[in-house]
Parts: sequence; structure tokens; C-alpha cells
Amino acid sequence: MDAVQGQPRNIIGILLAAGSGSRFGGDKLLHPLPDGVAIAAHAARNLIASGLNVTAVVRPGDFPLADMLEQEGCHVTVCQDAAQGMGASLAHAIRTERNAGGWVVALADMPRIKPETIKRMADALAAGAAIAAPRYQGSRGHPVGFAAGFGNELAALSGDHGARSLLERHRDAIVLIDCDDPGVLLDIDRRADLER
Repeated sequence: MDAVQGQPRNIIGILLAAGSGSRFGGDKLLHPLPDGVAIAAHAARNLIASGLNVTAVVRPGDFPLADMLEQEGCHVTVCQDAAQGMGASLAHAIRTERNAGGWVVALADMPRIKPETIKRMADALAAGAAIAAPRYQGSRGHPVGFAAGFGNELAALSGDHGARSLLERHRDAIVLIDCDDPGVLLDIDRRADLER
């Protein structure tokens, strides 16, 4: 099996970065954390540091974010239907990377997930897991890994619930991986979340 830094070459990291950030007040993903690095840049760096090739999905016209993610090393694709919600963005990403052997799907507003945690999701897929998700103190978090067999279902998603309905349908297939990583539960929706 071809590998890059120990990762199967055909498992792709997907970074969903096409939301409007309306609850945050706009431009959420470009907002710097205390170290001066933007929220989405942190999320991209963590995915890339896990050893995965990363495809990032942005909404039309979001050139500053697209440019930044390209500079971080992501392949950037524009989802024309991003306004329909996360499901549409995820479906677009899967169609863009349809020949992958699996996908680890991360959210660009979750900047604190450890690269080791992401790598463990990809490793679980490579070892035969159908769906892999981290669990911290009893709660399932992100990112979520999907084997290639879910490609058609993922590519057909729409609306704003991402893969939630798919995860409900296939809950028995989810391999939960306990981790000491509170970042798997920390998403930034509002400015107040920056204090957490």
C-alpha cells in the first residue's frame, strides 16, 4: 500500500469551510486565535500535519479564505450550492474526491483537534472501519472518517445537517475511538466560544 508519512495515500482529508459564519458575525474562519493564526488555518494545519492530503470546500466569492487555505497546502474547491448548507458542501467534496479510498471529514471552525487524533481516524479506516469517530469523555466528536463504501450516500447529501442522518442510519457501523483530546468537541460558532 502506498503511504505518505504512514498514511494510506487514498484517504483524503476534507475540510468543510463553506459556512457563512452568521452566528459569529461574519468572517469567522479568518478570525485570528490568540497566536494570530486564523481559525481555519489552524484546522487546515492540523489535518495536513496528520499526513493526509486535504481538500477544502469554500463558498463562492470567498477569495481571502480560499487563498489562505491554498497557502496552507489545501486543494481548494468552490461549492456553488454552499448556501444550501453543510450537507451540500460535504456532497460536493465527496464528488470532487470520488476516487478516494475513504475520507476524514473535519470542520474548519474546530481549530484545536490534535493531528494525532485525526491520524487515528484515518488509521481506523485503513484498518477496515466503516465509520470512525473520536470520543472524549463519553461524547462523540469530530472529525469523522468514512470508508469508500459510503461514497454514494455522502455524495447525495443536501441541506444543513451534514452527515447526521447517515450517521444515524449506520450508527452500528461507527467505531468510536477514545482519545484525550477536548478539541474534538470544541467548535467556534459565536465570539463567546473563543473564550473556551
